Amino acid sequence: MNTPLLPGAALGVMGGGQLGRMFVHAAQTMGYRTVVLEPDATSPAGLVAHQHVAAAYTDAAGLAELAASCDAVTTEFENVPADSLRTLAERLPVAPAAAAVEICQDRAAEKRHFQRSGVPCAPFATIETEADLAAAAGLLPGILKTARLGYDGKGQASVATADELAAAWQRLGRATCVLEKRLPLALELSVIVARGRDGTLVHLPVQQNLHRDGILAVTQVPAPGVSPGLAAQAIDCAGRLAASMDYVGVLCVEFFVLADGSLVANEMAPRPHNSGHYSLDACDVSQFELQLRTLAGLPLAAPRLHSAAVMLNLLGDLWFPGETSEPRTPDWAGVLALPGVALHLYGKTDARRGRKMGHLTVTAADAAGARATALRVCERLGLPAF
Repeated sequence: MNTPLLPGAALGVMGGGQLGRMFVHAAQTMGYRTVVLEPDATSPAGLVAHQHVAAAYTDAAGLAELAASCDAVTTEFENVPADSLRTLAERLPVAPAAAAVEICQDRAAEKRHFQRSGVPCAPFATIETEADLAAAAGLLPGILKTARLGYDGKGQASVATADELAAAWQRLGRATCVLEKRLPLALELSVIVARGRDGTLVHLPVQQNLHRDGILAVTQVPAPGVSPGLAAQAIDCAGRLAASMDYVGVLCVEFFVLADGSLVANEMAPRPHNSGHYSLDACDVSQFELQLRTLAGLPLAAPRLHSAAVMLNLLGDLWFPGETSEPRTPDWAGVLALPGVALHLYGKTDARRGRKMGHLTVTAADAAGARATALRVCERLGLPAF
């Protein structure tokens, strides 16, 4: 696709979750028609798109309708079937491509791609048989993760001994897994890059992240514990990974910073990422506009951070304080009385513990101000301090 798709064209997205919803909002703001393929009739993205194709991701008729209804297609989650993306790519531009998504869908393939690209990662072994368990014992203590379909801490277990490793593999259904050696971590960060079809690469600022129970809880930008040199190294690694896949679209790469200050890649997401949500309020170009620009072939402008920001993830637990069994609406009025607070709820029909319901972004003139207000938000909502 050499000619950009201009406003008025139709852009499709595979998946109806909150990432698709925010992509749809960004596309509609710039004058594009939007089409979502998603089996859930009440999905966050499907409810706000111009057209909702209610079909499974592998449904031939649904894919044909999506292809006939739009001019290019992207995806909002990494587990969309790669074969479906290939089917769509026979008829119209698809970004990111199926081959890149496939790498990100499989932890073993992802680790091998890190190695091929010269990007350091934790020592690892693939576990497919009982013999592999014995061969991998030298990596203990470690983290056992299913090779496919794990996210937000699901499909993984901490293991310290050979017996624990064998038991955890049994609990995970003897599925193909990756065992990663446990490393001494200082902090976690992520980099979001956007790469166009012509190879142009831009990036958001490096983000420092805090996870709780495997789910992102807090993102801070500028990253308080990250030196300029370390940030440049992370950006270079992320760009190298994108280029080596001939990637088109938005890619998030998560990294660990070790106790000795070195950097290792953890995982990639072939889509916008929870840690980049602050860009809606703190940057002049958000990660979702970058996704739109890469898909439509528009010029990529380097995003600028105009405000320091803290992003707080809002899980369904907030609706169930203490031992409450019936959901209660959190104190949004009290939170929104604070300066620089932006509330983003995802339009999900019911709150459940552990479910991502929305996020809050706190912006300020400097990082200290953003953090101070974010801590007041945490106090009012009953969230842990950071």
